[in-house]
Amino acid sequence: MVHFTLDEMLNLQNALQEKYKDQWEPICPEIGQNKLLWMIGEIGEVIDIVKKHGGEKACRDPELRKDLVEEMADVLMYYCDVLNCYGITEEELKTAYTEKFERNMKRW
Repeated sequence: MVHFTLDEMLNLQNALQEKYKDQWEPICPEIGQNKLLWMIGEIGEVIDIVKKHGGEKACRDPELRKDLVEEMADVLMYYCDVLNCYGITEEELKTAYTEKFERNMKRW
């Protein structure tokens, strides 16, 4: 896998949600807040790894790095759920990101 696009992630997350639709909350704007809270919990797990072991060790130790990357994947999965809840597309995000980047490049 050379590139992993946001559209691919969104599609994978949609497939996962479809598989477990009878067991998980639906993907809709009303549930977006819940998905954000779950994402924050996953971010906390990333922070725990770095806080307990330090950033350098988390980057260099193969086992810690594996855990760090896995937790970051969890963050991305919930992030994609949030995007799906609000119907935000890859193109919309790209446009907003690029515009924000350009403003920040001129800010200081």
